[in-house]
Amino acid sequence: MKDRTQLAQSINQFIRPLTMPVAVKLVSSAGEFPAKARRPLADLGFKTTMCISVAMARKYGWTIGFAPEDNCCPVSELLVGWSAQPAENQASLFNFLKSLNYGVNDDALSRLMSSAGRYSLEPGRCGGMVFSPLELGRIEPDLILIFCNSAQLMRLVHAATRETGTELTSVFSGRFGSCNEGILRTLKTGQPEVVVPGNGDRVWGMVQDDEMIFTIPGDHIERVVESLEATHRAGVRYPIPVDVRHEPNFPPQLVRPVSGGK
Repeated sequence: MKDRTQLAQSINQFIRPLTMPVAVKLVSSAGEFPAKARRPLADLGFKTTMCISVAMARKYGWTIGFAPEDNCCPVSELLVGWSAQPAENQASLFNFLKSLNYGVNDDALSRLMSSAGRYSLEPGRCGGMVFSPLELGRIEPDLILIFCNSAQLMRLVHAATRETGTELTSVFSGRFGSCNEGILRTLKTGQPEVVVPGNGDRVWGMVQDDEMIFTIPGDHIERVVESLEATHRAGVRYPIPVDVRHEPNFPPQLVRPVSGGK
């Protein structure tokens, strides 16, 4: 059995993501944060969001301990069950989405809100979250987030479906991406998920235009890595081994006349 550092090394070898795979763990209180965890408010001097905490973990290599007092995002406050006034938060979020024309009418917006709420946590279940590079091995992850391009995503889907032979089924809204459709939905389904990063992920979480997210439940990670290795050995790899074993077709201006020709 590989440890978490070895699992991360295998992902880096076979997928080569530009940023570090992020392990995520829910805890009952901040007292369960690892000793070296940075707290946004106490250690960095500002409140932040889940998506920015993920960005600090995957881009800086930091371990972030994220609790209600560190959070400034009303969306995650509502979805994670940290809101002291959920009805008021619901109304504010509805009005925010309405101001951005996310729904053609109130009925559409209500369905959007209901859909997003399918993955929310009941109050009291989560007292905090830890975001840490998988390779550091500081936490036993509930799930892993891998930010990747479409070819890397293809390889991860290959690995996640190799054991069962069945396709993945994901849902996409383009809203509340990494926090709701990534972290919370994966916790709810217990299955790997393909995630379209939301607008907030891009504005505040620094997600790039070519990045998607693949999530892996913690108890799936070893099987996924084993399948990456097996398919890699068979020749299905990243970077994609394109076929360049042929003579190129040059434009006429570059074609040299045949020696001795008329």
